[in-house]
Amino acid sequence: MGIFGKLFRLAFSAAPEVLPEQAILIDVRSPSEFAAAHIKGAISLPLNCVVQGIGSVVTDRTIPVIVYCQSGARSAAARKHLLDMGYSHVINGGGLQVLSSRMNREILR
Repeated sequence: MGIFGKLFRLAFSAAPEVLPEQAILIDVRSPSEFAAAHIKGAISLPLNCVVQGIGSVVTDRTIPVIVYCQSGARSAAARKHLLDMGYSHVINGGGLQVLSSRMNREILR
């Protein structure tokens, strides 16, 4: 099995993390992607603005935050930035469609 197969198996074999109901939901995709479709209740904060803008969106660094994008790659980067900044409970929600299903939340178009 190649490296990508191993990574895929590791990524999807673990039980999914519990998603707190009270978490702040942040969409780290571009503004145009957010305008085209986003999960109901999500806040748009593109990846390139996360470090500068998170303080105005989430003032308490202990509040759970769920970040998502289209596939999970940008949200993984956003999660790392937020953890490095001292946010203690940041979850990579992955992609838009999967997270919408997991949270049972509507996608607004």
